[in-house]
Amino acid sequence: MSLAADLSEVYTEFHTNGPAQITKPIKESTADHAASFDFQKAIKAGDTLPPFKLSDAFGNDVAISTLLEKGPLLITFYRGEWCPFCNLALRALQNHLPQFEAKGVTLVAITCEVPKQALSTSEKNELKFPVLSDLGNKYAMELGLVFPMPEYMRPVFDGFGVDFKERNGDDSFVLPVPATLLVDQKGVVRNSFVEPEYHKRAEPETVLEWIDQL
Repeated sequence: MSLAADLSEVYTEFHTNGPAQITKPIKESTADHAASFDFQKAIKAGDTLPPFKLSDAFGNDVAISTLLEKGPLLITFYRGEWCPFCNLALRALQNHLPQFEAKGVTLVAITCEVPKQALSTSEKNELKFPVLSDLGNKYAMELGLVFPMPEYMRPVFDGFGVDFKERNGDDSFVLPVPATLLVDQKGVVRNSFVEPEYHKRAEPETVLEWIDQL
């Protein structure tokens, strides 16, 4: 089964059987985000990726320059450990990690969650690639990959027991847009998948096709 099929199954199950007071505001915020998201401001193929230095799940600084010394870089942004769609996407990438590595590509994930939460995500999904913390979404903002959540969504997340201040280290109520970028060794974005609808993610098989075109 493809990642898209897995994601669709979870999405359909939730919105079919979930209570309306939960599913309705989620659908509304997703539609608003999709309608308002400015793709022109988001990083895209042909852009040079700005430099970054972010902490991994163990508190070690990781710089893009160091990663690119090894070869092309595959970056995926995810919202948090609390998001089932993110976990599905991360596991799908993990399942294809040997193929990425065989082609000389380094995979990293970036989240707005603090390193402790990044470590939890890594352990939960048995990830063998680095998970980096972009505190305050500063790097995601630089790339045009953020979504300020509407205030009417706070009670929804409270109902799920998601404490963003604890998880993200602040109460800004801003999330990264799910995105996957393939960056060549010169630091140029060669392909990108940017999707304001949170339940849609890049297919690993599509990413492999990108890599073959480098």
